[in-house]
Amino acid sequence: MTYLPVILWSDLLIWLLVVAAIVLGVLSSRNPQLRAAWQRVGHSRPGMAAATVLVAFVLVGLLDSIHYRPRLESSDGAQPVAYAIEVLSLLDTVATPLRTRNEKTYSEPLATRAYAKESIEQRDAEGHVQLLRDFPRLKYGGAHLGTADDQRSADVGRRVLAAIALAALLCASLAVAAAHLLARRSLCSVNKAWRTLWQGQTDFAWRAVLITLTVLLLLLLPLAALCVDYHVFGTDKVGQDVFYQILKSIRTGLVIGLVTTLVTLPLAILLGILAGYFRGWVDDLIQYVYTTVSSIPGVLLIAAAVLMMQVVIDTHPQWFATAAERADLRLLALCFILGLTSWTTLCRLLRGETLKLRELEYIQAAQAFGVSDLRIIVRHILPNLMHIVIITLVMDFSSLVLAEAVLSYVGIGVDPTMISFGTMINNARMELAREPMVWWSLAAAFVFMFALVLSANLLADAVRDAFDPRMTGAL
Repeated sequence: MTYLPVILWSDLLIWLLVVAAIVLGVLSSRNPQLRAAWQRVGHSRPGMAAATVLVAFVLVGLLDSIHYRPRLESSDGAQPVAYAIEVLSLLDTVATPLRTRNEKTYSEPLATRAYAKESIEQRDAEGHVQLLRDFPRLKYGGAHLGTADDQRSADVGRRVLAAIALAALLCASLAVAAAHLLARRSLCSVNKAWRTLWQGQTDFAWRAVLITLTVLLLLLLPLAALCVDYHVFGTDKVGQDVFYQILKSIRTGLVIGLVTTLVTLPLAILLGILAGYFRGWVDDLIQYVYTTVSSIPGVLLIAAAVLMMQVVIDTHPQWFATAAERADLRLLALCFILGLTSWTTLCRLLRGETLKLRELEYIQAAQAFGVSDLRIIVRHILPNLMHIVIITLVMDFSSLVLAEAVLSYVGIGVDPTMISFGTMINNARMELAREPMVWWSLAAAFVFMFALVLSANLLADAVRDAFDPRMTGAL
């Protein structure tokens, strides 16, 4: 084999969530109430636009969740097969030019020369060596131009125009395909389907999806055309491409936002339902637990837990075959710790809703007929709490992504060897104080993290409006 598959724990959890989402979709299609709620989500134009952006982020994250170790080349065929220590992903393979074309130090976006002057030796006509202070030529950025730096603007313009033309062609093809699909499903002409689609009168917000796809293609295709020969977002202190760091940060944000829910949901659902249904001493005990946890400052609790976990990792290096496994364990520990400190809000909401549900007539009738408590909870209580669970799940995603950025900024987040939005912002804080100021790392991390969080918030608003009975009752 030319590669050795590597399965990290976070990879398993991410793909488990993908399977769970597929199962949830199948079950929702069979449940009339859930199907109607998700149809309302699909009718929301802001929600579908945000979902389209999130799908793009998720695809990048999934590409970065299939890992392997490449085989080392051996000059002697008799040598046993050996694999590299470095763990790569499919995203690393796709973005090989971004990963391997490292410069010496800082360079601006789309630059062909370094950001700071250096001493350069140059020979004059008589062969004497002179020491000059100038901006050195980048090794990879714009190398195809040779010494013709003045051709950079024209080259960038040609690439951007070609990418925009390709994006326009793809968008037109998608629009035509959507119109034909709508015409076939509605049993009408293509012209009528196109007018319905353009006016936004479809049950599903196709127009919002197509417009969002158009914007994404107009932005991403020029980036793809330029990043082959340029550093689109510049390079950092060690010369690594900032665009590559952004792509690697997406998976970290998704893991923090999604895997943490695997810890939060079971704990919050179990304790919230038990406290609201059984009341009495069970309710008092659970209230005491989550009140105590809520009273401890979250940052201090997370910091203490992360530092203790780091001591365990440092004292057991034999547990890890590669640095990626070590960083992955710390990432999962951070998710576990965030889950243990963020379950109290959902637990309190579910407790209050369960207290109300258990007083309804059909619950009391089931109790009078001798139905077991477990059956009542599973058949009657839990399904009526799912709208709160789904709303909280979607709305907490953005706050968890921001929490990772804050924790990494103060040094108690992910492993320093793992790229994330928080580590990028943490590394950029000193760059803002230098002269000349290096601004592009912070700006790129902020823009992409803002797009991820904003998309999650818009989708959360659409899910809340669709699943909240008080909102749907007013429609």
